[in-house]
Amino acid sequence: MRNSAGAVPRPGSAERAAVGETVRAAVFDLDGTLANTLPPISTLLVKVVAEQGRSVTPRQAATAIGKPPGPAFGKLLGLPEDHQAVAAAIGRYRELFAYEVLREGPRLLFPGVAAGLSALRAHGIELAVATSKGTRSAEALLDALGIRDLLGPVVCQDMVKRGKPHPELVLRAAAELGVAPWESAYVGDTVGDMRMAVTARMEPVAVTYGVGSFGELAAVAGTRMCGSFKEVVSTVAAARPRSMAAAAAHHRRR
Repeated sequence: MRNSAGAVPRPGSAERAAVGETVRAAVFDLDGTLANTLPPISTLLVKVVAEQGRSVTPRQAATAIGKPPGPAFGKLLGLPEDHQAVAAAIGRYRELFAYEVLREGPRLLFPGVAAGLSALRAHGIELAVATSKGTRSAEALLDALGIRDLLGPVVCQDMVKRGKPHPELVLRAAAELGVAPWESAYVGDTVGDMRMAVTARMEPVAVTYGVGSFGELAAVAGTRMCGSFKEVVSTVAAARPRSMAAAAAHHRRR
């Protein structure tokens, strides 16, 4: 049903009560969840590491994606995070990121992401991003993807003291949305993402098309598995707050 302006109205509390309580917000990982940045980022990591005199395979490089820059390059270079070569690699990576990755633009989006985010907004669900990327690169990527206007707060590694899998990222995202963590879902593609969601009392929703394997992700108790972004949309739209779900499970066990 559209209003006089032709827009689809977003459900308020009365509409939610009529259809049953669902989560009020969804917070998303970025790389491997919304955008298929793994191939170009892996290629870029291999190139930057080679410039520092070390050779890694694309598969080895992929294991560093999603981690903060210091630990990621420290691991790939086999050096302490505070080593000057690590700092040089991070600077070079940031220098090349726009040309090597951002130039792909909306082609990096996984199928159904733009339409799916719009559908969740129309369903009355608030949206945010919580990522290990730095603010500058995350915002630049979202702009290049053409989906920044569909999302609310973007919480990045350089905005918190403790990164993934500590829940500080997602707790801040929920706070900026004005929603309780247990009224939210977190969508990601790694085991660390799912553990972070569980610790924050968020509904853990895993995509199986990113970094993590089905078996690894499913091993995190309570994780909902999705093979496509279309499945993410239907899963999030139907998810109930964690506190309500726990109460219902306790009642069934009695």
